[in-house]
Amino acid sequence: MEEKQESSDSQTQKLGILDSIQEKLISRKLLVFLTATGLLASAGLDSDTWGMIAVVYVGGQAAIDAVKVWRHGG
Repeated sequence: MEEKQESSDSQTQKLGILDSIQEKLISRKLLVFLTATGLLASAGLDSDTWGMIAVVYVGGQAAIDAVKVWRHGG
């Protein structure tokens, strides 16, 4: 049982490291725009859907950021 816990902790730690590297290299907002643009070009995503993905994600992140600032005072 302890072996599974250690493996899980190790995997979580690796994911945390990968996430921090990703945050330093590219913002999540830019990653969403690049993904939506890639789908627009390769999968025939229409421009209205592309715009909706961008607006929903960026708007959602703005709301989350506002709540974090409100809860933690800046």
